[in-house]
Amino acid sequence: MTHVTEHPLVHGGRSAALATACVRGGVAAGLGLGALAVLVTAAWISSPYPDGGPGGALHLAAGLWLLAHGVDLVRTDTLSGLPAPLGVVPMLLSVLPVWLVHRAARDTLDADDEGVRPQPSPSGAVAAVAGGYLLVAAVVVVYSESGPLAADLVTAGLWLPAVVVGAAAAGVWTALGRPLPGQRQAAVALRATGLGLVTLSAGGAVAAAVSLAWHAREAQAAYAGIAGEWSGRVAVVLLVLALLPNMAVWGAAYGLGPGFTLGTGALATPLGLVGDPAVPPFPLLAALPTEARGTWVHGAIAAVPLAAAVFQGGRVGRAARSWTARDTALAALGAAWACGAAVAVLSAAAGGPLGTGRLSVFGPVWWQTGAATVLWGACVGVPVALGVRAWGRRAPRPKPLPAPAPAPGAAVAGPAAGLVPSATPAPAEGSRPDSAAGAAGQVGADPAAETPAGTGTDSAGPGTGDADSGAARRDAHVPYDAYDSFGPYGDGGFEPYDYLPAAWESGPPSPPTPAVPPPPDRS
Repeated sequence: MTHVTEHPLVHGGRSAALATACVRGGVAAGLGLGALAVLVTAAWISSPYPDGGPGGALHLAAGLWLLAHGVDLVRTDTLSGLPAPLGVVPMLLSVLPVWLVHRAARDTLDADDEGVRPQPSPSGAVAAVAGGYLLVAAVVVVYSESGPLAADLVTAGLWLPAVVVGAAAAGVWTALGRPLPGQRQAAVALRATGLGLVTLSAGGAVAAAVSLAWHAREAQAAYAGIAGEWSGRVAVVLLVLALLPNMAVWGAAYGLGPGFTLGTGALATPLGLVGDPAVPPFPLLAALPTEARGTWVHGAIAAVPLAAAVFQGGRVGRAARSWTARDTALAALGAAWACGAAVAVLSAAAGGPLGTGRLSVFGPVWWQTGAATVLWGACVGVPVALGVRAWGRRAPRPKPLPAPAPAPGAAVAGPAAGLVPSATPAPAEGSRPDSAAGAAGQVGADPAAETPAGTGTDSAGPGTGDADSGAARRDAHVPYDAYDSFGPYGDGGFEPYDYLPAAWESGPPSPPTPAVPPPPDRS
């Protein structure tokens, strides 16, 4: 038995593939940083009153790029001279860096057309792409320390690697065909988590848009107060667009119940506004509720987490028709926990400090919104999942079979048979005429007895068969029974509407005249 050993060229090819993946990660970081630098530089050139030179614009671009990865910044050029933190991430800025890392990791595992190029393992691809990206990020962190927006080293060591590794892992997962866990319950729970998260985000975005439209006058006043020249207005509009996903998360947190903080000691919930909010003048912040006591309009936003929990539980219940109740409840509860973890991460990114003092706490509190999401999923999603499962497992009722139609020419019993005239034999000698007339309406008489021998008709003798009996009835113009199996011509395949007068007949056949017996001899 021979053992297959790898050629050294194969090892060298895999090393080259890892090096290529590392380069891909570095290129992805450079593309994201370069796109943001071009945008900031264009805004600086168009500004009529630039505060600094090109170095200041590059430092600002580096700070915004790090902020897009969740790294807190520290502002040093404040009016008080004390450094002030800045931790609210414009979540739309995070889309480009995350997509670039995702694409780099996905392309690393995509095979070429001939399939001869060696590829790294999935874990090796994630490590190589993330390593190349983090090398460039480390240089940017060091560069930002000499500018007005320095990076906080603690958050740079926590959030930056987590975001990069997560995006690279998602890219590798996409390249492998997006496989789900082998256990069906876990796969269904993940799909339900995605559905609940999308419902929460969409509902929060709608709630924020409605509130902003309701406070449109205040938002317009705030926009006019901070934007003077056209370049400043464009910059404010771009910042508003970058913060729109944050407003969607804020709306979802408001509907979940915990709400969000507006400074130290100020809290906005559907029940009302508590404390004195410290809200800086900004167009999006004009949409925040200012009523001290909540109304039914504020309480109506609870429909957002309710719908998310219902959809999430329904997704699990539709897939759990063949499961036990315990497995269904565990899958729905797992979806609730996963959705709560995702909402906690998004809440931590959407909020953060805006300064010192009262502005040190601003936005949703991540652990409160995460716990509220789990409670909604457990209290609403689990019962809905069990109910949908029970509804899907109900036994269908058997449908009644349709009654078979009577065969053509078959005898029909019942009242309808008496509506059709039937042929009757001629009254015997010595019988009364009224008894013969009453016998004419009877149904079910013996066809062989309808034309007895010796009545004066052209009938055949006894035992001649059904055809002769039908011919005798035809010649004697005897009324026929429409449901008689013989018919007027002795054929059971004919229908009543086929028995019309023939061409040689002058009119409809008349019923036979019963013979009148002679009077009895009284002598």
